[in-house]
Amino acid sequence: MTEFELIVDSYEQPIERPSEYEIQKKYYSGKKKTHTRKSQLIVLPNGKDIVDIVAGKPGPKSDITLFRETRKEFESTQRFNGDKAYEGEESIKTPHKKPKKQELTPEQKEKNKELASARIFVEHLIRLVKVFRVAQERFRLHSRKYEQIIMTICGLVRLRIGTFIF
Repeated sequence: MTEFELIVDSYEQPIERPSEYEIQKKYYSGKKKTHTRKSQLIVLPNGKDIVDIVAGKPGPKSDITLFRETRKEFESTQRFNGDKAYEGEESIKTPHKKPKKQELTPEQKEKNKELASARIFVEHLIRLVKVFRVAQERFRLHSRKYEQIIMTICGLVRLRIGTFIF
């Protein structure tokens, strides 16, 4: 896998409000203002295959923390491509941020466009996952089935893009 620069991104999905207060606190996302679960996809360049899926983590957990937990499964030389949420990790290429009261140089803007055009494939695969209503809307089934259902949907997406491995 080290010959490829893998693309990483994550998304949040609303869930039913848990009944226990401690679980409510664990899954409440201040960003989305609701209770959520977070899933992360790591894909090959050009969206040819889904390499790794992390499903069902608590919504407030940051993208970079989620990535650092799964980073151990890959070789230390593996390179990744991510958005600004993954800034601070040396193995991930992220876009340049605009400095305060300054503008990005034309070279930095061009580099950001190149990174965005390479990253768009993970967004397309997330859209293919969200074609299934159970992965798009509020998750109403029992919470212990969440990971199993998301993994099944990702398997169907892999089958659809023609990369199902026997």
